[in-house]
Amino acid sequence: MVRDIILKENNVTLRSIQEYDLPSLYNLIYGDTEPLWKKYDAPFYSLEPHTLESYKSHELARKYRLSEHEVDSRLLIEYEGEIIGTVMYYWEEKSSFWLEVGIGIYNADFWEKGVGSQALQMWIDYLFQAMPLARVGLRTWSKNTRMIHIASKLGMTEEARIRKAHLYQGNYYDSVRLGILREEWYFTKNQEKE
Repeated sequence: MVRDIILKENNVTLRSIQEYDLPSLYNLIYGDTEPLWKKYDAPFYSLEPHTLESYKSHELARKYRLSEHEVDSRLLIEYEGEIIGTVMYYWEEKSSFWLEVGIGIYNADFWEKGVGSQALQMWIDYLFQAMPLARVGLRTWSKNTRMIHIASKLGMTEEARIRKAHLYQGNYYDSVRLGILREEWYFTKNQEKE
């Protein structure tokens, strides 16, 4: 089984999901029938339905599939001890050390407060330290301007824009892909220190 991770910076903590966290996390994700966060997080894909028990089973299976040598693929985001979201990664092309990251702040009270930027910065930094990654990417859509802003703020470059890729509520939106190379990440970090 994968090793637990705990990362702390200021009031933000990223940590491995424990079984006792699952009811709270489930309520954040599935508590509303039409959650506000889903309107920005790929709403053109339906939210996979789960009961609390099926969600627990799904999450525990994800965690147990990872070996102790792998990095946990999904962590909780806590702000001042309160669970507010998750960060995650998945392999786009493992043979070339390219993965994609994502973030979900499920509680809108924490939007536009810098928490998402800090959590994503901590996550990407950790992933570059823990694995020999060549690049980290991020996928979103043109309506999610907050995500594009955060990624750009962290030094990611818009690498692709697939026009009219998503149809949502009668309107077309672009698919947007952003990314950063290992050397760019460390260059940006060193520039911030100076």
